[in-house]
Amino acid sequence: MKLALSIAVRVIVLALLVALLVSPQSFAGAFGALTKPGQEAIYTQNDLLSLTLNHLLIVAIATVGSTIVAVGLAILVTRPAGAEFLPLSRSIANIGQTFPPVAVLAIAVPPLGFGTAPTLVALFLYGLLPIFENALTGLTTLPPDVIEASRGVGMTGTQRLLQVELPLALPVILAGIRLSVVVSVATATIGSTVAAHTLGEVIIAGLLNDNTAWVLQGGLVVAVLAVLIYDALSAVERLLTARTVGRRG
Repeated sequence: MKLALSIAVRVIVLALLVALLVSPQSFAGAFGALTKPGQEAIYTQNDLLSLTLNHLLIVAIATVGSTIVAVGLAILVTRPAGAEFLPLSRSIANIGQTFPPVAVLAIAVPPLGFGTAPTLVALFLYGLLPIFENALTGLTTLPPDVIEASRGVGMTGTQRLLQVELPLALPVILAGIRLSVVVSVATATIGSTVAAHTLGEVIIAGLLNDNTAWVLQGGLVVAVLAVLIYDALSAVERLLTARTVGRRG
């Protein structure tokens, strides 16, 4: 009963989000109470749906890049030949956490210019650490008996990695990706400070024009996206965990 109610709530929230993005003027009455005389209730300087899709695309590209690099580093340092590179790899993964995204943007703008590129760099660096640490944990906590069994049947190192280690570690790796994505969805809003087309544009325009309705629109869309993506990836993670437990059993 609780599960059905939870799913129903999320479906309703998703439907409302889609309605807001596709037909924002339908919500003008709801947001109008937050505006001052003469102010527009709905942000119309750019299409809200296009901004949302571009926002998600930037997050997706940055996350794919972070995943490839972070998982690659985790694989490298969990092999005997690459174990000595663990401190260096951890330092690389920590770069994004050492420098706040705003600082990365400030450094990236001179060589890359304004627009999407600096935002991608900031999100890429910021997403490395959670994915790397989870991938490292997943690959170093595998059941020894399973690894020994794979060796016993004559699997090569590459076969063990692709057919045994990565599939078993996938739920833990996905947990890191989930955290990275959710953080990036929120952090990507700052990309609008360097002319990237993200939902931050709506929030910034609202702040500059003292329009609470615009600030709320941008903030609500970002928050709802983060929650829905978190829930969706959590569901996938639970499914993979159940399959992994079944394999181990």
